[in-house]
Amino acid sequence: MAGMRRLELAEALQLGPGWRHACHALLYAPDPGLLFGRIPLRYAVLMQMRFDGRLGFPGGFVDLRDCSLEDGLNRELGEELGEAAAAFRVERADYRSSHAGSRPRVVAHFYAKCLTLEQLTAVEMGAPLARDHGLEVLGLVRVPLYTLRDGVGGLPAFLENTFIGNAREQLLEALQNLGLLEPGSFARLKFSARP
Repeated sequence: MAGMRRLELAEALQLGPGWRHACHALLYAPDPGLLFGRIPLRYAVLMQMRFDGRLGFPGGFVDLRDCSLEDGLNRELGEELGEAAAAFRVERADYRSSHAGSRPRVVAHFYAKCLTLEQLTAVEMGAPLARDHGLEVLGLVRVPLYTLRDGVGGLPAFLENTFIGNAREQLLEALQNLGLLEPGSFARLKFSARP
């Protein structure tokens, strides 16, 4: 991930007091639905439109009042997603990766949490009532995990949006590692998506 180096979690947690820690989560759920009655959706994956017009994942900075990274992340999810976020908890077992940038001195911790489709839908419906809706978060979006016949519509077009930090790379890595795309579709994506 350009400009960022990957760290093991233990290494990231030992960085000095001059470093800030941000935690974000990809929330997803199996989705048996069909688009237009023929295109399998497979999974619903949430991202959010941020206050700066870029796409990212729910979460934010962990501060001194948080006992752990996960406590801070769950606090942020409640602020950004509303009451439905209380129906689940992101745990250390959901941890995926950490990346550090030198300027500013921030470590980005990334998690992926599998929900039921009912939980994910409740998050989507309740998000407009969340404390940070309309301020830090302008809305939630589902990532299209399919590619239309034209080879552009769906995920390839979605990836042309502007993402915050390394959110685009985190998304692609999670989609591949969690097996959320149809077999073989990631290889086609790597060549059609911009670096």
